[in-house]
Amino acid sequence: MEAVDILRRGRDHVGVGPVLHDGACDTLGFLVPPGTADAWDVPGSACTRTDGRGLRIPAEPPAAGSGWLLPPAEDAPVTDPAVLRAALDQAARLLEAADNCR
Repeated sequence: MEAVDILRRGRDHVGVGPVLHDGACDTLGFLVPPGTADAWDVPGSACTRTDGRGLRIPAEPPAAGSGWLLPPAEDAPVTDPAVLRAALDQAARLLEAADNCR
């Protein structure tokens, strides 16, 4: 959730696309461009390869028991992987710093 906050606070929300959540918000899913999984190596996360080329993002969440934390929008079809990587890195640093202050 920290990464989502970082992305939403970013300048003009550049690169922020739809975000799915499971019912308990324990797992978030960021929609990214096809091919992202080939080079994804962020610890603590996974990038699932799909055949999503040319598919439209549905208004209803595509997985049972999930919901849109950030719904699809015309101006941000998917999340920019570089922006997502930076937000995840920053979120990890913030959480580690908070843990060290306890």
